[in-house]
Amino acid sequence: MLKKIFRFFFKLMLWFFGISIFFVGLFKFVPVPFTPLMAVRFIENKTSENAVVFSHDWEPLENISPNLQKAVIASEDGNFLKHSGFDFIAIQKAMKSNEKGRKLKGGSTISQQTAKNVFLWQGRSYFRKGLEAYFTVLIELIWGKERIMEVYLNSIEMGNGVYGAQAASRHWFSKDASHLSAREAAGIAAILPNPRKFSASSSTSYINRRKEKIQRVMRYVGRLNY
Repeated sequence: MLKKIFRFFFKLMLWFFGISIFFVGLFKFVPVPFTPLMAVRFIENKTSENAVVFSHDWEPLENISPNLQKAVIASEDGNFLKHSGFDFIAIQKAMKSNEKGRKLKGGSTISQQTAKNVFLWQGRSYFRKGLEAYFTVLIELIWGKERIMEVYLNSIEMGNGVYGAQAASRHWFSKDASHLSAREAAGIAAILPNPRKFSASSSTSYINRRKEKIQRVMRYVGRLNY
């Protein structure tokens, strides 16, 4: 009996590793068509009285303004170009902040956020965090920084029903993602913690302060090579 159970779980693990590596390898070259969050939002939208039109357009990284690339690094993950998927200094700071009873912070990198958005569901369980760490290692090894940034900027939620840089640029500023100014890019990056609540264009004083801070940090952010 124990042997059968062991074989079952062993085969299950082999299938999991095989399928996960296959899809990570596939998405190194193929645009990600949708994410679990998009599916959840779509279902929510179907049952909501205030339905919104979904917008998601994939653009190669070279067609996305370097301003936006720098803005999300400045806002979300200042060490993105240096770490290997995990910013342990940021994680330690987040843990200390949480222990002191301050606002909950996760210390997640852009790589971790990308792994979560593309392959996993939303949540804070240890099991999901473990899977997030696994997929983070995979995409760092197989994709590299440029592809991670490309997938991130094409997949994350940037407004209510708005996913990816191109859709966000059209929605907030009526222009293509390649033409975003530093101020506009900072506006999009500033709302990422809660893109369904805040506006990147007609911003509150809180978002305007975030924009200014992001723009200051952007000056010191390097550029991805492609």
